[in-house]
Amino acid sequence: QVQLVESGGGLVQAGGSLRLSCAVNRNIFNFDTMGWYRQAPGKQRELVATIRTGGTTNYADSVMGRFTISRDNAKNSVYLQMNSLKPEDTAVYYCNAVGHGYDDEKEVYWGQGTQVTVSS
Repeated sequence: QVQLVESGGGLVQAGGSLRLSCAVNRNIFNFDTMGWYRQAPGKQRELVATIRTGGTTNYADSVMGRFTISRDNAKNSVYLQMNSLKPEDTAVYYCNAVGHGYDDEKEVYWGQGTQVTVSS
């Protein structure tokens, strides 16, 4: 089965940086979109950033200019560089992959998440 494994989370002070990694056991070229989502306690899951196989990126307004999503096709990995972190960035961050089978049914996969905690 498809597996996505996140790493790189941790505790950091406001203004600091973290780099999250998502390792996939498939060629990420197979997926239309790779992305990062996050969920804070008491809040719904929200999109953070996405990257298409062609390299097009999209960011939530709240992280634009501070976060950068990237991929390494050779390593089947997706990254999220987070700079200028704020306490409101505290959440569990999930890696996401979206693709379609030949029957055109949408396929969505999720990692188990990695905790990011930003202290003031």
